[in-house]
Amino acid sequence: MKKGYVYIMTNKHNSVLYTGVTSNILKRVYQHKTKHFPGSFSSRYNCYKLVFYTDFGNITEAIEFEKKLKAGNRKRKVNMIESQNVEWKDLAKDWLFQF
Repeated sequence: MKKGYVYIMTNKHNSVLYTGVTSNILKRVYQHKTKHFPGSFSSRYNCYKLVFYTDFGNITEAIEFEKKLKAGNRKRKVNMIESQNVEWKDLAKDWLFQF
């Protein structure tokens, strides 16, 4: 079974949070950064900065965690981000996107 990832993207001012799940974190973050889906929430609100991600042994576990995270409030997401990324830096800033 494929590995899964839950991630949070934000905009320049950290005012909008987008929570997602994927089995290919590199490809999915690249899609957000390049606005691959122009009408999507993350494109409309310029969520291009990866501020949090965590991996799971399989995609099913990741989906369950994403559902719990989305059911929570913003404060819970902010606390999770700041537990690993206090300065809200773009964790994918130096990633090489090659497909």
